[in-house]
Amino acid sequence: MSNAPIYEIDVAEFRNDPYPTLQYMRSHTPIAYVPTLDAILITKRNDIFKLEKITNVFSSVQPDGLITKLMGQNMMRKDGHAHQIERKAIFSTVSPKTVRDIWEAKFKESTKQVLNNLAPSGCADITKDFAMPVCAEALKALTGLTNMSWQEMDRVSQGMIDGCANYTGDLQVEANCNDCTSSIDAHISERLSRAVDSNDNSLIAVQKRAGLSDAQLRVNVKLAISGGQNEPRDAIAGIIWAVLQNSNILRDLKAGNLIYLQVFEEFTRWISPIGMSPRRVAKRYVH
Repeated sequence: MSNAPIYEIDVAEFRNDPYPTLQYMRSHTPIAYVPTLDAILITKRNDIFKLEKITNVFSSVQPDGLITKLMGQNMMRKDGHAHQIERKAIFSTVSPKTVRDIWEAKFKESTKQVLNNLAPSGCADITKDFAMPVCAEALKALTGLTNMSWQEMDRVSQGMIDGCANYTGDLQVEANCNDCTSSIDAHISERLSRAVDSNDNSLIAVQKRAGLSDAQLRVNVKLAISGGQNEPRDAIAGIIWAVLQNSNILRDLKAGNLIYLQVFEEFTRWISPIGMSPRRVAKRYVH
């Protein structure tokens, strides 16, 4: 039984704009039990940085967690050796060398195509018309689900994220999440019905060659989709918005006084595209 102070939140208000509530909690109740969510929220960066490393207490393994129930137990919901096995299996997909030698060129080409498609209109919604297809096309290549449209990739990613954050138990949100995971499974099955090329560095291919089970392969692809579309999409759109709002930053970028990596790191520090990361309290902890 937790002895953390109780803090009530208005879910609708929190969903609309969580920042005032989080600011208050960081100042007054940085560790608090929220009955509406049936969860303990830890809201200070330094606390999170320290506690997330104590995995024997704050465990990634969550048999009753929404992510596990809706997507299956992916590598993010494992600790220790079990996590390392699957992390090693997918490394050749996401290694810096693979990104440099394979994915960078593919990502640039698909981004160029998105821009070419937008050029005739002369204007665009940064999120819907640019960031969404850019991220989805990149994710199609990286996962190996080139048989999925970018629109479907965005839909299933959003549907899974909504489902995994459905702490109020909305049945419609849960049903949509299940529909999205079913769509991913169908696309994976179709992709696996064809031979996997030995030079294929996609997530599906490297897991298949590493001998991971069909269930492990599928759930790790779902993990990549759930986190590989929404967060990059929102970061890209947010960075463009922030730069266009600040002419000094734009000028320094064009002059070479700033590099894009600096802008990216500062934006994601300022507005993190990742809202939360759930853990299970496996045993009593005295702070």
